[in-house]
Order: sequence, then structure tokens, then C-alpha cells
Amino acid sequence: MNKKTQRLLIGALALSVLLRLLAAIYLGDKVENLPGTYDQISYHALATRLVGGYGFTFGEAWWPFTQANAPTAHWSFLYTFFLAGVYRLFGIHPLAARLIQALLVGILQPYLAYRLGRQVFNPRVGLLAAVFTALYAYFIYYSATLMTEPFYITAILGGLSLAIEWAGDEKSSRRGAPGVLRAIVFGLMLGIAVLLRQLFLLMVPFFFLWIWWAKRSQRQGSAIPGLASAGLVIMLMILPFTSYNYNRFGRFVLLNTNAGYAFYWANHPIYGTRFIPILPEELGSYQSLVPKELRNLDEAALDQELLRLGLGFVTADPGRYLLLSLSRIPAYFMFWPSPESGLISNISRVGSFGLFLPVMLYGLWRSFSSAPRTLKKLLASPHFLLYLFGVVYTGIHLLSWALIRYRLPVDAILVIFAGVGVERLYESLVGWGKSRILQPGV
Repeated sequence: MNKKTQRLLIGALALSVLLRLLAAIYLGDKVENLPGTYDQISYHALATRLVGGYGFTFGEAWWPFTQANAPTAHWSFLYTFFLAGVYRLFGIHPLAARLIQALLVGILQPYLAYRLGRQVFNPRVGLLAAVFTALYAYFIYYSATLMTEPFYITAILGGLSLAIEWAGDEKSSRRGAPGVLRAIVFGLMLGIAVLLRQLFLLMVPFFFLWIWWAKRSQRQGSAIPGLASAGLVIMLMILPFTSYNYNRFGRFVLLNTNAGYAFYWANHPIYGTRFIPILPEELGSYQSLVPKELRNLDEAALDQELLRLGLGFVTADPGRYLLLSLSRIPAYFMFWPSPESGLISNISRVGSFGLFLPVMLYGLWRSFSSAPRTLKKLLASPHFLLYLFGVVYTGIHLLSWALIRYRLPVDAILVIFAGVGVERLYESLVGWGKSRILQPGV
């Protein structure tokens, strides 16, 4: 990295940190139900209980069907530990957690965006990606909320960057095994993402398959020993929570008890073939959709039973499920203001995805020109890993529950393509200007 690039990157990181610290100060030392941030109320309450010595329980009946003082595994253990650790050090002050989070994410997210842009394209794209990440309204907003999104997106970017570095490093692949340290760090990064949101477990095989194929196609030796090491790290990170859950619930719960609830509610026949992101009052409440005979089950048992019923909705009417999944596309990719949304939501939506979407799409299209031409090489390229992540991650949510905030990890990748788009537009305009100057009589 030359000095000019270094200065520009430091400037982007400083801007990112400043904006996120201001957002943290704005949200302050209280926890409110702001648009798209209801989860932070639960994390704050759970961390407070943990600091008080009550473990992972709530002092009163809690969303979705957790009884007072009953065990809960509905929420990320890792993020609750982070929040409880901050509260233990500084007292029950949400602002302290917001400021620490804003500082860490303010540095790491744009840096990792730069790193990915440089790895896949060039340093200019990396710098633009860092600046756009720093300015992206959704990232600024969520960086100061007491939710998993900021660290989760950071872990995903880190995992993608490490995967690309690993796949492209010939020296570390001699005789089929990468450095042990690299495998461990890669496993830790993906493990952090999984502990923040268990849904990411569905993405891990795609990361592994891409690395295996990239190494194989480049004849750099087998990646299997290293991937096995990374997989072992992930399993070891999950195992303590699986054991903890079994001791409390008396049944197998891999990590969290939320997949069944989400899949059941997202595919309930009450929607017909048109998905509604937030259930309106006229259709009742989410709790009212749960059969009465199941409401006395504990959190884990109810989650598993609801997953069974949700899968039953799919098998009973696959055609409805397909149409319902397709109807989630507008909710997932919404970029326009809505009268049903508050001011903060509309500003964040239009000032981020709405503003950047044209150059994201243009950059995505132009990125194909720099991608390998043959299918074999394309599948092994870093370009394809970014495409793969965006398509698969989007598909998972279209088949389950689609909310705008669930799209943010994809936004973090699309921001890199926005960098490609702006760079290509600049090159085109400069080239057009030069051609105009060289034309006689102009």
C-alpha cells in the first residue's frame, strides 16, 4: 500500500468512526424500541439479568414464549456475553456498549471492505468500498444498536477476505495443507458469525466448497486437511452451548431456539401467497398464531414443534410456498420510502440502499468483464465467491423470513460492487472527455 492510498484509507476509517460515534451518542444511554431495533431491548434485558447472576433468563414473560425465570436460548449467547461484559466493567450503561461497538465496527467494517475490494478488483475499488461503507446510512444506524448486526456483518466480511486469501496463497498450500494458524483463524471468524446468528451455519458449506474447488482447480494441493481443522474449530465453538442447552432443556438444541419460530410464522397459511414483513393488528399477533395446545411447552420444545409444523405448511402446498417466497422479494429489496415507516426508517432506507443501488447494479454488471471467461476458472475466482454469497444468502431469506435488516450482509458486498461501478463510470467519463478534447474543432 503506497502512502497516498494509506492516507485515504485512514481518512475513510476516521470518517467511519466519527459518524458511528455520533450515532451512538444520539441513541444515548437508554434502550428504546426504535424502528427495526426491537431486539436490542431483549439483549439489554438479558445482559442485565446475566450481570445480576440470573443466567440466561428473563425476569418476566418474554418474547416469543419464554416464561419468567425459564431458560432461554433464543438470543445470541456471544453477543449477550459481550454486552454483559461491558456492563460489568462500566455499569449498566448502554452508551458504553454503543461507543465501544461503534469504534470497533467503525474501523473494521470499512477496512475489510477495502481489503475485499483490493483482493477481488484493485486498490481504487477497495478505497471506494471503504468510503461507501463509512457513509452507508444503514451501517451507521445499526452500528450503534445493541444487536448482532454490526459484529455479524464484520465477521462475514472477515471470513470472505480470509477465504480469498487462503485460496490464492500457493505457498501455504504445498503438500495439501495450509498453515495451521490460517485454518484456525478462518474457523474462528466463521464461528463468530455462527455464534452471532446460527443461520450462518447454512453458509459455511458454501465457503468450504468454494475453497476446496479453488485449490483443486489451481492444482495447489488438497484443501481438505485445512478445512477439516477450520470445521473442528467451529464445532468446538458451538459445543459448549449445545451442552449447556441440553443441561437446561433436557433435549438436543444445537445453538439457538429461533429457527422454528421464524420458519413457522414466515410460512403460516394466514399470509396466503403474499408475505407481510410485520404482521398487522387486523391479522392478530404472532403469539395468537401458535396453537393453544403447544403454548405450555418450554422454549426449545416449542421451537422444534413449530419447525415441524412450518415444514408441514411447505409439503402440504408447495405451490403456495413458492408464490409466498417470491412475494418476499419486494420486502427484502425495498429501497423506496413508505408512509407506513417512520422518518428514521425512510431516511436510512433511501439514504443507503436507494442511493447506492444504481451504481451497485452497474458495478455488478461491469464486474463480469473482469471475471474469468471459462466456467472452471470463474467458479474458482474471488468474483464467484462474492456472487455465491449474495445469491445463496438472499435465497435463504426469501425461503424463510425477509426483512430489510436481514439483507444488510448482502449490502456489505454490494457496496464493493458500487466501488466497481463508480470506478468504471469515472474511467468512462475521463475517456470520453479525452476523446472530445482530441477531436478537432471541439
